[in-house]
Amino acid sequence: MGHKRKRRIRIHREGYGIIFTLAMLIFTINVLTFLYVPHWLFAIGLILSASLLIFVTYFFRNPTRVLEVGDANFLIAPADGRIVVVEPTMENEYFHEKRLQVSIFMSPFNVHANWYPIEGEVIHSSHQKGRHQGAWLPKSSTENERSLVVVETPSKVQIAIRQIAGAMARRIVTYAKAGHRAQRNEHLGFIKFGSRVDMYLPLDTEIFVKVGEPVRGNETVIGRLS
Repeated sequence: MGHKRKRRIRIHREGYGIIFTLAMLIFTINVLTFLYVPHWLFAIGLILSASLLIFVTYFFRNPTRVLEVGDANFLIAPADGRIVVVEPTMENEYFHEKRLQVSIFMSPFNVHANWYPIEGEVIHSSHQKGRHQGAWLPKSSTENERSLVVVETPSKVQIAIRQIAGAMARRIVTYAKAGHRAQRNEHLGFIKFGSRVDMYLPLDTEIFVKVGEPVRGNETVIGRLS
């Protein structure tokens, strides 16, 4: 297995509207403050507003990551972040059986694009409304707003990927639709402003990561299907 990494950084399409709207709002506010408030106050506002625009632009960065995988059974991290759960658990939304759960918590400073962890056919895609409590909490998997995508591999193994909204996240974007062919290096979706991604795997999956370990979406090998 190897990967080719290009250094060019792009802005994700989910950020275009937000960045443009914020830039216009900041421009208007700064023009008004320049005209009607002391210049020292205008300077402070300019620095703060510029910092906000830079952060939001940084949040929506979309690095080009192209991974070449020699083993079709390798599971690649679907998101940037830190591993917060690796344990068997009951999955009651789709499988209704015990599965191996691997969860990745994303901070506001992580890339928030989500990738398919394996190739196959999308056989299920659904969205559930819910709460917006801290995504690091275990109950966020079942109580928060979330989307569930199930991919069936060519060898008929099914895995589920759950996108979970957090305290700051207010919109989950899921591109996956039933019948779609999931490919390596392809975006599954995007979560705006902090969240978490859970994976539900067969219990005999070999796991290569542990709780507390940082991972990179579409780069880190999470495990291998048996």
